[in-house]
Amino acid sequence: MDFFLPSVKAKGGCNSNEGDLKWWQLSLIGVGCTIGTGFFLGSAIGINITGPSIVISFILAAIGTYLVYNLLAKMTAEDPQAGSFCYYANKAYGKWAGFSCGWNYWSSNILIMGSQLTALSILSQFWFPDIPLWIFATGYAVLSIGVVLTGNKGFDKVEDLLAVIKTAAIIMFILIAAAALFGLFNLDTHKVYTPNSAQKLFPGGIRGFWSSLIYAFYAYGGIEVIGLMATRLKNKEDAPKAGVIMLILLVVVYVLSLGLAVILAAHGAFNDKESPFVTALGQFKLDFFPHVFNAAIILAGFSTMTASLFGVTTLLVTLAEDGDAPKVFAKKIKKWKQLPLPSLGLAVVGLVASIVTALLLPGKIYEYITTAAGILILFNWAFIILSGLKLVELKVWGKILSFFGILLILAAVSGTLAEKSIRMGFFISLIVVVVIGMISVILQRKVWNNAN
Repeated sequence: MDFFLPSVKAKGGCNSNEGDLKWWQLSLIGVGCTIGTGFFLGSAIGINITGPSIVISFILAAIGTYLVYNLLAKMTAEDPQAGSFCYYANKAYGKWAGFSCGWNYWSSNILIMGSQLTALSILSQFWFPDIPLWIFATGYAVLSIGVVLTGNKGFDKVEDLLAVIKTAAIIMFILIAAAALFGLFNLDTHKVYTPNSAQKLFPGGIRGFWSSLIYAFYAYGGIEVIGLMATRLKNKEDAPKAGVIMLILLVVVYVLSLGLAVILAAHGAFNDKESPFVTALGQFKLDFFPHVFNAAIILAGFSTMTASLFGVTTLLVTLAEDGDAPKVFAKKIKKWKQLPLPSLGLAVVGLVASIVTALLLPGKIYEYITTAAGILILFNWAFIILSGLKLVELKVWGKILSFFGILLILAAVSGTLAEKSIRMGFFISLIVVVVIGMISVILQRKVWNNAN
């Protein structure tokens, strides 16, 4: 199954020119593809739940992410396939696994799209608090559809520009926060909140820390994209090294920026209506920063949402061509730059559903959708580990690490049940998984068994 193009676009909206890739290029692409509003805004929910220990959550999530990527890279090096993790699931466990993996990935990106759309609307209320979320959601959805309709070239130009902006936004915060912390540029620190006790480090207790893991993992969502792009490395053996460097860069950026945020603002100051980085610098009365940073996050979120729309549109075409979706979704319209309008139409239905839910549930919809999207991503990561255990020859230590990775994934998923405010996201993801599972069982009995 050729998932290369849609999967590269799906989470972070990045691309690369045709041709061989060097390992360091793949690492940098991965950083740009992974950073999104899941980090810029979703991390605020994690901080609110667990406090300064969110930094530990991000470190644990990085370990889990590495264990997933390491297995994916090994499978890629041994058997490079454009379908990547979906192909390996099919190879390891059969047609049902590849089908479930593909549709789970499609569903997760539909939810990611809704999550980003809701985040954009919440951030826009920073300037216009009286305008309902659904109005902003409608506007951003129309703009996103317009970008996709420009075709590959127009889409690529927009995404390249926005990828630079969202990376620059984090660097800007780190520099300003560091300057404030060390008293540079006349930015005197009024108070530093040092978590010098267990109570201050874990104000939400073990349950809060447990529940925060899903948001840390969600911020790393996109590592599977690098597994897909690893097929375009000049030397496939460099895939593990590219992933390690990428993760090191992400951990440094994430931990440094979050660490600065939680010591510059009190635990109770953070909320899901504002980026934690804007909250952290609130005491310094930097009139320009909230506006500039908020605008940068909105552009970054629009990048990710549009990429998800582009991704689910193209992915459905692949599913249809492979016989895992109705053939009508593989149809492309010549007059519309070969765009798959039927597939785009179904993706737009997902956007409309996000707008409707934002209208009906304006208070908690971002937490629900973000949690559900994060869980579905982790289900695919579990597929990767389970496929690796069957397809890759691992020594005892390698198997132990793989099972530890599954344990971390289970901890992140089950942690959503421990926090009432995000519990609904678990049930949303469970419904999606059950529906996909039931369809795969029916197809296995009625179609695939007969085909064999």
